[in-house]
Formats: sequence, structure tokens, C-alpha cells
Amino acid sequence: NVTWDVPGPGSAQSMPIGNGDIGLNVWVETNGDLNFYISKTDAWSEDNRGSWGLLKLGRVVVSLNPRPAVTPFLQVLKLRTGEIQIKESGTTYRIWVDANNPVIRVEAQSKKPVSMTVRLNNWRTVSKNKISADSILSGQADKITWYHRNLSTADIHVANLTFGAIIKGNNLVNSSDTTLKSSSPSASHLISIYPLTAPNSTSGQWLAQLNQKVGQIDDLNLEKSRSAHQDWWNQFWHRSWIFVRGDSTAIKTTQGYILQRFVTACGGRGAYPIKFNGSIFTVDNPSLILAGGKEAGLVNADYRTWGGQYWFQNTRAMYWPRLQAGDFDMMLPLFNMYAKMLPDNAKQVRKYYKHEGSYFAETKPFWGGLVYAGPEVKEDWTLHYFTPILELSMMMLDYYEYTGDTEFAKKTLAPVATDGLTFFDKHFTRDEDGKLLLDPDNSIEMYWKVHDPAPDIAGLKAVLPRMIDLPDELIDKESKSNWIRLLGEIPPLPTGTSNEKPVLLPYTGPQTAKFRNSENPELYAVYPFRLYGSNNPDLQLALNTFFARKMTFKGCWSQDPVQSAMLGLSEVAKSYVSFNFNSKDPRLKFPAFWIQKNDYAPDEDNGGNGEMGLQQMIMQTNGKKMLLLPASPKEWEG
Repeated sequence: NVTWDVPGPGSAQSMPIGNGDIGLNVWVETNGDLNFYISKTDAWSEDNRGSWGLLKLGRVVVSLNPRPAVTPFLQVLKLRTGEIQIKESGTTYRIWVDANNPVIRVEAQSKKPVSMTVRLNNWRTVSKNKISADSILSGQADKITWYHRNLSTADIHVANLTFGAIIKGNNLVNSSDTTLKSSSPSASHLISIYPLTAPNSTSGQWLAQLNQKVGQIDDLNLEKSRSAHQDWWNQFWHRSWIFVRGDSTAIKTTQGYILQRFVTACGGRGAYPIKFNGSIFTVDNPSLILAGGKEAGLVNADYRTWGGQYWFQNTRAMYWPRLQAGDFDMMLPLFNMYAKMLPDNAKQVRKYYKHEGSYFAETKPFWGGLVYAGPEVKEDWTLHYFTPILELSMMMLDYYEYTGDTEFAKKTLAPVATDGLTFFDKHFTRDEDGKLLLDPDNSIEMYWKVHDPAPDIAGLKAVLPRMIDLPDELIDKESKSNWIRLLGEIPPLPTGTSNEKPVLLPYTGPQTAKFRNSENPELYAVYPFRLYGSNNPDLQLALNTFFARKMTFKGCWSQDPVQSAMLGLSEVAKSYVSFNFNSKDPRLKFPAFWIQKNDYAPDEDNGGNGEMGLQQMIMQTNGKKMLLLPASPKEWEG
């Protein structure tokens, strides 16, 4: 548990809580008022590609009269039951977001009867930053109702999208359109908030749909709902666990792992995948510094650097650890989003290149889309970058092997992987030896338009045999025959020497390409594609490559925590993993709100790579083989 004995001020001093789709940043101001931001995984604005793409629904302020003293004060995140408990003098709050229903509950118990005021703080009162103003309904009976409705002129995928909520409470009546007050003092209070996002509906249809959901939820028994909510969290914590004991880094590493998994559970079961740049827990930033050191000043909690689009390389960091943690339900939003992109992307491939197959752009909004990337087009960070569909196929294959879900394999894995392999087969020519000629092709974002980049070769060598080995009821014999032929056409991984030792290279040919980023693409053969590792042949080649790597920075999306663990380098892995789990943003109070580094706070890449690195230190798998404690340092035990 996380325990604080001093209140706010401000959202930087907030704790996260959520049910996978709806999230809260909860804090108490120094005057004793309870505050929280409400967020949702599908609250997309008109600026969905930009810095204001995924909005908060609003801010709620709860006041008591007389106000309780804030000394003594206690705020506890109770992980086991998925709730926040706050004690101020004679009043106790219980705040939770129902794990099984779309409702926020705030329960308050006081030793003496008190009056309560609940106020909606709405800051989107005028159109700004391409975003229209919110609407607050007038004349509501004993409730506050508000919504944001995207303009009809917005991108077709978010046009007219409507999201907002209703606030109701026992013994609460309206004193204004944005304020509820107790009709009489009471020692017991219950506030219920019902968020809803509805696509392509009028505001009236949105309200009718929300009122229907409110009625259904109000028919539930509160005690039974709370019990079922606590059961969900209890089962979640019993799926898997890691507790590390030993030296001074062990406790921080354990806490970091547990809290990152909690934050992921709070935002990982919604309509869309987790945003690497803050998830749904962004807060007000009074002193934003942009790239290059430019000061942007104050931005509110709607803002996030790197905007509303999905970067696959960043997004994947939160999802690889879900496999060994057993959090399979949280992987489905990622898989579903990319699977939905597939048909339209395939149409664009046919239009641009006159062949079959598909791929996913490294950077795109949730509905996907591609830009023409023929060989004559000028190089770019992500234009000639085709790797994501191979890595997603690898992750989907793992998901199928972990779960045995044949329905998923038929409807999701097989179409995605098949289209990806078809794209590589059809899109690239062959060299004079009949080998696939991957040119021009980015070696991820690091080297642009190079020859036979290592990540794509490693991905094809890893994915093709696994697809060929799938049961015949999942994959037809013609496809397998084509893949056997394609596997024989894959060129070898590029190799060279460094300090007179053999190493893997990021691409084939003279190593003259300018490096653009801080990545080591040659090590994709270790992670994510697992051709080399502690349990694989030719380990020394991979070790030579790791120690010769150009980029060694720590934190954020660096893959070194995972790759070092997979290579059995226990002390290196410990150094990287413990660094990740000590990288709290100094401006933010919650210990798993990681510093933004290359992303935006709270940075989810940092925690995800820390999770994956720690898991690989403890257990690695290769097919059905299992390797225990392959990179566990002697100072740690568990």
C-alpha cells in the first residue's frame, strides 16, 4: 500500500485509481476538500492526433461543512481491495471505481452529521486548441450532467463523439447546474458518478443511453457491488506476484513492479490501449519544458507531449509483461485496435503497391492508416518502417501459447500474421541468390532506408517457423507451403566484427548510415524476437553484440533491462531494472508516476520495461522449456 500523512496541494500530489477504463487522480487540498480528475480511455477530442487528444472528463470537488481538520491526515491506496481511503479528523472517505460496472463511488462516513457540497469544476468553457467547449445541462433534478461533443467537422473517426457523466448522491440536491448540496446534514454520504462515451450519437441520444445505464446501475446492491469489486482485485493479485528481498534496491524494485502493474490494471481494460505518454493519469503541469529546452509554461491535465497517436515501439513496452503476469484481459485492447486497422491498411497497400498484404505504421491514431512509402520517397523516422506487424505477430503467438485460445488464433492472430508475412513476401524483390532483398527499409527509427535491416530479418526468422508449426485447423496447407518457401529465402542476420570479436550488425553492408535515435536495432534478435538468449545457441555472439552496443542510456523506452536479463547478465539487468523503478518524477508524489524522460509523465514505458526486465531475470521460456533464475543477482532472493 501507499500511505501519505500530508494532503496536497494540487494534482501533482494525486493517487491513481481506476477500473481499467475509467480513472481518477485523487488528492486532498490543504483546506480539506477532496478533489479528483475523471478520465476515460476513449475520451478522444477533435485534436486526437495532437497534444490535447485524450481529454479528462472533468474535475470534481467535494467539501464538507463543517470542514474536518486535516490534522491528523491519512490517505491510503489499498491495493488488495482497489480503493483509496482518506481519513480527515472525524471523517473517512472510501473512493473506488467499480471493477465490474462503469461507475465511480465516493462514500463518506462522519462521526457527526455534516453537510456535503459536490461541485463540477469545468475548464473547457470556450473553444480552444481546436477543441470545442463542453456543455452543462440546465434544470437537472438532483444531479449534475455535462458532456463534451466533438464537432461534426472533426476527423470522421471522432466527429460527433460525445463523452461526459452524471453525478448523483444520496440526500443531494442542486444549488446550481454545477453544484449539489445536502438537503440536510448526515453522518453518511454516497456520491455516484456515471461516465459514458458514445460514438456518432446526438447529445439527446447520448443522454438517453446514459440515463438507461444509470438506472441499471442504481438497481444494483451497493454492498454486493463493492464485494464483487474487491473480489476482482483479489483475483487479480493472485494471478501472479513477484516479491524481491535482499539488498537496499530490492524493496524499491518490488514496490515499483507492483505499483506499475496496478497502474496498468487501472487503465488497461478500456476501449483502447494504454497511452505510453501518461496513460489516463496525466496531471496539471505548471512548468512544461518542450524538446530543446523551450519553456511552454502552464498546461492543464488534458495536455500530453507526443499527443494522442500510438507509437508501437512505445506502446508495446506495457504489453509484453502482461504475458508472464497472466494479465491476458489487458492485452485485448491492443490486439483489437491493430486488428481493426488491418482491412483498411490492406486496401491502401493494394492501392499504393498493387499487391496483397498489410502492415502497421509505427505512428498512427487508433484507426490506423498508411502513407505511400515507395523507394523514391525521401527517408523519414517511420516511413520505410515495417517492423511493428512482425513484433505484434510475435506477441500474439505468445498470447495464443499462453492461453490456448483457438478463437483468438483464428480471428485475430492468423489474419494479422498472414497479412504481415504476405506484405514482406510481395513488397520486396529478391537478390541474385534468390534471397529476400529488404531495401529500402528502415532499421527501426535508428537508421533510415538501409539494406537488409536486422529487426525485420530477425522478425521473419522468429515468426515464420512458429506460424508454420500452428495446427492445421488454424492455418491452411497452402499458406504453410508458401511460408516454408519464404523462410528459405530470408537472408542471414547481418554480422561483422567489433574489437576483433564477431557481432550482429543493425543492417547489411558498410556501416555508414547516420544514426538518428538512441536504439540498438541489432539487439532485436535478442528482444523482442528471442533468436539469441540464455536458453539459445550462440550466446557469445549476442553477448559480444550487447557489450558493443552504441546506446546505453537508462530508463524510459530503453530495452537494455530486458535484453541484459535475457542474456543472463544479472548485475547489468539489476542495474537497469532498479534504475527504472527508482525513476519517479520528482514533481509527482505517487511513487510509480515515472519521470517523462523521452515521453510524458507519468511515463508508462519506464515501468513496463522495468516489469519485463524483472520477469526475465526470474524466468525465461523458449517454447515449452523454462529457465528459472537465469539472471538473478546473488544479492536478491524472493
